[in-house]
Amino acid sequence: MYLYGASGHAKVIVDVIKSDPNLDTSIDGIFDDDEKKTSFLNITFLGKFETNKVVDSASYLISIGNNKVRKIIAKKVNASFFKAIHKSAVVSETASIDEGSVVMQYAVINAEATIGKHCIINTGAIIEHDCQLKDFAHISPGAVVTGNVSVGEGTQVGAGAVVIPNISIGKWCTIGAGAVIIEDIPDFAVVVGNPGKIIKYNPKK
Repeated sequence: MYLYGASGHAKVIVDVIKSDPNLDTSIDGIFDDDEKKTSFLNITFLGKFETNKVVDSASYLISIGNNKVRKIIAKKVNASFFKAIHKSAVVSETASIDEGSVVMQYAVINAEATIGKHCIINTGAIIEHDCQLKDFAHISPGAVVTGNVSVGEGTQVGAGAVVIPNISIGKWCTIGAGAVIIEDIPDFAVVVGNPGKIIKYNPKK
């Protein structure tokens, strides 16, 4: 198993991997494209990712919190990805979690929820029944996504935010910390406050 991204986010992912009973806890190495970095914890540091360093039978996890960067790297790494779920998380047996996603400490994912590829369900976040999270979404610490909510590709729901039931949030949106979302949100919107209000739009590129 290899990680891509030697960041603070990666430190938490290492803890998640070590606690996941479904994973071999040994991490064979970590890549990072920042030439200023030379080490990371006690894990073998492999430096910049290059295709000739890829082991055919290996699986990877992108340990970077930035949603756009995760998508770029997912396209760059032509290999299989594993998922990691902390042992303290509560995940319904009817929920589904796709490859490359991470579920952190004390998160809850309830019945029939669907989590896409390379998503982050951060510490203490709650994903209620029948929610759908598209690829590269990030639900930040302590956020609550209530029943039957759709969260688009690359969208980040900020720490402590609350989304009421039956809401649709578009792709590549930013929901601010503590926001309360009571109506549908269009693609690329940046939303803050209680109730949530659109203050601007993210670039579409």
